[in-house]
Amino acid sequence: MTILLATDFDVQALGLWRSLLQAALPEEHIVTERHTLVAADADVAIVANPPPGTLQGLTQLRLIQSLWAGVDRLLADASVPPTVPIARMVDPSMSATMSETALWAVLSLHRGFQTYAAQQRVKVWQPLPQRRADEVAIAILGLGELGRCVARCLGAQGYRVSGWSLRPAALPSITTHHGDDALTGVLGAADIVINLLPLTPHTRGLFCARRLDAMRPGASLVNLARGGHVVDADLLAALDSGHLHHAVLDVFNAEPLPAEHRYWQHPKVTVLPHAAAQTDPRSAAEIAAANVRRLRAGEALQNLVDRARGY
Repeated sequence: MTILLATDFDVQALGLWRSLLQAALPEEHIVTERHTLVAADADVAIVANPPPGTLQGLTQLRLIQSLWAGVDRLLADASVPPTVPIARMVDPSMSATMSETALWAVLSLHRGFQTYAAQQRVKVWQPLPQRRADEVAIAILGLGELGRCVARCLGAQGYRVSGWSLRPAALPSITTHHGDDALTGVLGAADIVINLLPLTPHTRGLFCARRLDAMRPGASLVNLARGGHVVDADLLAALDSGHLHHAVLDVFNAEPLPAEHRYWQHPKVTVLPHAAAQTDPRSAAEIAAANVRRLRAGEALQNLVDRARGY
């Protein structure tokens, strides 16, 4: 059978991914052009933001392996065969990189490095009060693979870390909460809120005026998940009013972020170009290939998506 590699990559990136996957799966036939396939040609699709309709009509598909951790775009494509298993990318390398970004964001907010950068631009020499890490409360929303890794990393640095998820989750040495009823209290107790939730119909627009108002006055938001979690106008209003101190944003409702968007010039916003934790082709290709080998051997697939939950 054939593997379809369906992505929105440029020619250079597509060539790299194809070579790495082919090296990991030398016995497989990998193609990158959907129009070269007839309906029964491919039984595996390895994908990264495939154009809508790409997988439609592939009647023999047995696995859709995503190269991204988030699968919200795939699930939003009505043409994706509804009964074919979808596996998302869970890569320890990505988890480590996300933890590095979260630690940088927390340290920057905790120690006032954004404020120092602004002071430098106007030649102001003014040290800020310095708190200990154990005096800074961090709330992590989303306790999947990425959230757990970030929680462990920040806890090891001495921060007071709590976690929230929709369903119960336990982490050693980390206080966890779950369910909608607990979210308001978690938000109100944190100096820094880090969002690592999957984007689902339940979590879209989570950071609206009501949720932002529930955050502690002077708190900061770090969004490393999806732009759709944030109502932009409401976040800007919370920053403009002084209710929130700062926002570190890696993801946006429109990407690339439009040049006219207020986030670019806002003094209380740090903009990252969706670069908090990029997929590393070297490790991710091996992980995708391992799942294909499991399929061929009739073994249980790893990291399957629960379509009802959306992740």
